[in-house]
Amino acid sequence: MKDTHQLKEIIEGCIANKRKAQAKLFELYYGKMMGVCLRYHKDKDDAQEILQQGFIKVFEKLDAYEFTGSFDGWMRRIFVNTSIDAIRKNKKNPIRKENDEEFVMESSNPVIEEEELDLMSLKASIALEAIDELSPQYRAVFNLYVIEEYSHKEIAELLGISEGTSKSNLSKAKANLQKILKDRYIQLDN
Repeated sequence: MKDTHQLKEIIEGCIANKRKAQAKLFELYYGKMMGVCLRYHKDKDDAQEILQQGFIKVFEKLDAYEFTGSFDGWMRRIFVNTSIDAIRKNKKNPIRKENDEEFVMESSNPVIEEEELDLMSLKASIALEAIDELSPQYRAVFNLYVIEEYSHKEIAELLGISEGTSKSNLSKAKANLQKILKDRYIQLDN
């Protein structure tokens, strides 16, 4: 959201339990936060449930937000933690989907030809499909480290593993991704 004054009014309305403000906040952040949830949960219904739980936590904790730093980042952390909690609780597969709104390709060249955009979209699609094929633990560590930019120490605390295991899982995830992509390219060539 670009207008910080408007965002502050919405947040203050949510703290005061005003339904319209809560609906507005939900509407503004639904897409981004659903993208975060889909990154960790394959089933859209599961992701939707995590999204609802995340928004409940956001509304419960809004009075703790101090208007310092990025509100998007503050919310994202709540949704990532809610997703990780669900993984731990249910032992479900964390996953990233193609329709994740946080996955954006940017270019320094404002004039990109349509063919290049199609090729970038194809490459992103193939990469996302390959990530989907990783084991749940590798996928979780990969997403947290590469996409969410958590440190290995933070990942270890979130997942209840050692830092060494986090590093090892990331290394194995990268190796598996390379193998998956190599196999996929060989299949595409045939």
